[in-house]
Amino acid sequence: MSTKMRRIKQTDKERTVTHAVRIAVYMRLSKTDEIVRKESNSICMQRILIRKYIASHFAEYVVMEYQDDGFSGTNFKRPGVQRLLDDARNEKFDCVVVKDFSRFGRDYMEVGSYLEQIFPFLGIRFISINDHYDSGSLHGNTADLDVNFKNLLYDLYSKDLSQKVRTSLRTRKENGQYVSAHAPFGYEKAPDDRHMLIICEEEAAVVREIFFLALQGVTSSQTAKKLNLENVPTPVEFKIRKGTTFRKPKGDKFYWSSSTVCSILRNPVYAGDVEYGKTEREQVGGRNVLKAREQWKIIRNHHAPIIAREDFDEVQKSRGKIPGKTRKSRHPLIGRTVCGCCKRNLRIKEGMNPYFTCHNRYVTGSEDCVSKVNVMFLEQAVLFRLEEYLGQQNLAAEFYSLHTKMEKQQEVISDLQRQVIQMEEQLGRTEPDKFISEEDALLTSETMERYIGSIVVYNEEKIEIRWKM
Repeated sequence: MSTKMRRIKQTDKERTVTHAVRIAVYMRLSKTDEIVRKESNSICMQRILIRKYIASHFAEYVVMEYQDDGFSGTNFKRPGVQRLLDDARNEKFDCVVVKDFSRFGRDYMEVGSYLEQIFPFLGIRFISINDHYDSGSLHGNTADLDVNFKNLLYDLYSKDLSQKVRTSLRTRKENGQYVSAHAPFGYEKAPDDRHMLIICEEEAAVVREIFFLALQGVTSSQTAKKLNLENVPTPVEFKIRKGTTFRKPKGDKFYWSSSTVCSILRNPVYAGDVEYGKTEREQVGGRNVLKAREQWKIIRNHHAPIIAREDFDEVQKSRGKIPGKTRKSRHPLIGRTVCGCCKRNLRIKEGMNPYFTCHNRYVTGSEDCVSKVNVMFLEQAVLFRLEEYLGQQNLAAEFYSLHTKMEKQQEVISDLQRQVIQMEEQLGRTEPDKFISEEDALLTSETMERYIGSIVVYNEEKIEIRWKM
């Protein structure tokens, strides 16, 4: 008898079996739950309820926890639930327990699909405590109808609640209230009115220094390096001191970066203004989309400024976008390559011979951070290791099938690359050994996402690849 058949039969008498049942506990807390202050939906309270239920209904068991904190239940694009579903497909547990259906998901059609088709096919029992639902003790279709009706109500409730929350927030913003959870660097919430900002002098001194240097023509990278050399605390370190966040640095310490300096220099909050209405969401649970700048709303002179308006405007004049610069497609290695020294993401430098480098090297002066690693070389090194890894896992055929899907797009890319190489050869500036553009040598974002967790780079001689298990 197959494993799946055994497990399906076991679910009918789960409470009487003597072997240890592998139970997956799933918990979810959305931002909406936090706004409306539903304490019963907190991760802590869900865990207490579920653990108590399991202890009273199972003799022997092993519990695995999955959770999503701050995610909407209107879709399944959540890291915790995705990990649970992957483990379900790999038969890592026998039963799923949730507080109620809405914690698992509010899309009634998708939830119904898992309850009625996917989980039964995998032989996985599903229990929703507050809904008195246990797939291991269902008979007939009456319960299925009840479940679908409840899920439909959850779906409609979610959309209605989301709309009410958005309307409430928009009204508060229009009335001049500052509704963000945390005050921006340089400010703090007024003790007698949490919707008002007041200047935090210790942080404001750093902001003034950054704008002063910018007015003197100092670049953001040079400013970051100066702040690091002077051991000026970063914004996150100020938050840690206040107890508003708990984080650990990727490397040995927190560092100022040019991007952090830039974000401060372009933020109108330091001139006393508040911008809102920058994004819109096309549907509940969907992604926020940035609106055109002319559609943004702004409240001028909302709070006391740290920087004089004329100084802020002067800085903005030199911080415009480069005319004619277009957004290029994202290289698949970006976001996965990290510096072996400081553990920060490497940046790509475009040009005739593009290379990856650690920007932290220039803002901290660290000689151990990555200087230059040729992009073409790194691509080939990763591809070679990937083929070797997949060969060991008997997945090489699957790997090449992924590339086959990209053939038409890659043909166009390869033709363009060959034309560029021919032109550069005519100019006598080509390094042929570094221009490897075979179709089967092109990495794809899909392949990277599927198999590679991160690529730790020390130099071209030392590269470590951390695979996804």
